[in-house]
Amino acid sequence: MTRTEPVGTPLGDDFHVYDTTLRDGAQREGIAYSVTDKLAVARLLDGLGVGFVEGGWPGALPKDTEFFHRAASGELELDHAALVAFGSTRRAGSRVDEDPQVAALLESQAPVVTLVAKSDRRHVERALRTDVGENCAMIADTVRHLVDHGRRVFVDAEHFFDGYAFDPDTSLRVLEAAAGAGADVLVLCDTNGGQLPLQLAETVEEVVARTGFRVGIHCQDDTGCAVANSVAAVQAGATHVQCTANGYGERAGNADLFAVLGNLGTKLDLPVLPDGKLRDLTRVSHALAEIANLAPDTHQAYVGQSAFAHKAGLHASAIKVDPELYNHLDPDDVGNGMRVLVTEMAGRASLELKGAELGLELPHEAVGGAVRRVKELEARGWSFEAADASLELLLRREVSDSALEAPFELESYRVVLDHRDDGEAVSEATVRVSVSGERVIATAEGNGPVNALDAALRKALVPHLPWLESVELSDYKVRILVDEPGTDAVTRVLVESRDGEQEWTTVGVHANIVEASWLALCDALLYKALRRNLTATSR
Repeated sequence: MTRTEPVGTPLGDDFHVYDTTLRDGAQREGIAYSVTDKLAVARLLDGLGVGFVEGGWPGALPKDTEFFHRAASGELELDHAALVAFGSTRRAGSRVDEDPQVAALLESQAPVVTLVAKSDRRHVERALRTDVGENCAMIADTVRHLVDHGRRVFVDAEHFFDGYAFDPDTSLRVLEAAAGAGADVLVLCDTNGGQLPLQLAETVEEVVARTGFRVGIHCQDDTGCAVANSVAAVQAGATHVQCTANGYGERAGNADLFAVLGNLGTKLDLPVLPDGKLRDLTRVSHALAEIANLAPDTHQAYVGQSAFAHKAGLHASAIKVDPELYNHLDPDDVGNGMRVLVTEMAGRASLELKGAELGLELPHEAVGGAVRRVKELEARGWSFEAADASLELLLRREVSDSALEAPFELESYRVVLDHRDDGEAVSEATVRVSVSGERVIATAEGNGPVNALDAALRKALVPHLPWLESVELSDYKVRILVDEPGTDAVTRVLVESRDGEQEWTTVGVHANIVEASWLALCDALLYKALRRNLTATSR
């Protein structure tokens, strides 16, 4: 069963971290959670230590109704979070005890209910088609009814900032109606996402000073300021912050939970999560992206793969002396790691740090040679930034690493395209290689030249090198590079491979796409041989 007491955070009730991924976040284009997905998301957020998890709108959406039913039946055990049901007030001109939407909120058995209420007079009059007095009565009646039935109630004051700027008396009257009926928190919503941090903070501070009410903040990201606005609101007096995982949400999204927690927890030292849980931010962010079936944002603050990645040689030189010189915090504090990218911008420090990351000791002369080689190749179109496996092979070649023993030697290859009468196009590849002292010729077909080459190469090698059977090509990317109009194009190929235990990426560049692909394929198999040799040596 989901817990019903106490309905605060494990850190006490002084500050609320409130997640609305399962309702507001699910409104993002491209996201469609199943009920099983929603249960998994709730468990991850609870494990992170979030205080409140909004599960959806029971009564309005069948999937959300089922979610709360399954949660109440024992499928959702929460250790930290209180489960929240979201819904609307009674309808204008109706009785609260006869409103089916309000009844559905009680039937959800959620210990906390968040009600959405209009706080902009224009919306009251034009969207609800009622007057301010009836709107306030709708809010007060519904809050009081839910409190009388043992629920803790928060009220989302929709369009608050726009409404306050237009008619502050009406917006404050809405807050007073909710607070007077027993609402615990009055959440000021930047529903259209048009606010900027300074003006928003001024409004929050003014509302707190004028009312003395406990206020929260809910920000959309239409100006790209949702995280900054949320932090500014907390600094101005809000003690309840609503976010979504990875900023998922309608239009441009919501305030990103992980960026907000990172800022509040590491910059303002607020106890937003239980001790040690900030280190779970990166893991949970990526796990939630997987459930949403969206690729993690590599450049996301705090938790993105590139959040602590350094490319410029100037940065690497300073980091070699002290990582804090170019990192705003220790990446480990949020469960992330530092990476050094090696490109044409790299200097000696970048290569030395990369070598250390790979466990490879680079002599002074090898570093200089590697820097020159990287710059030369990148000028010709190669890119090692996303091809760590090819970069490691390059570095090991510079030091003549004994572990870098090629498992085969190429004599020649040939690829032909056969366009058949039925319209089918089939590629056929033939490779001639020397492996284990034997000359081997193999031919195979594929649905394209690269697929055919890969199949022929495996056919030739696997009988002699059976460990290659586990390696498969998992992704293939091509980019055509043209420096200037009228110049010859160059093809860059990235090949992603995996063997059931790890994944690696290799790169090949050539004017001919097949040759570029061949270079990347050969590096992929050579890298597998390298890892196998290193594993054998370490035993």
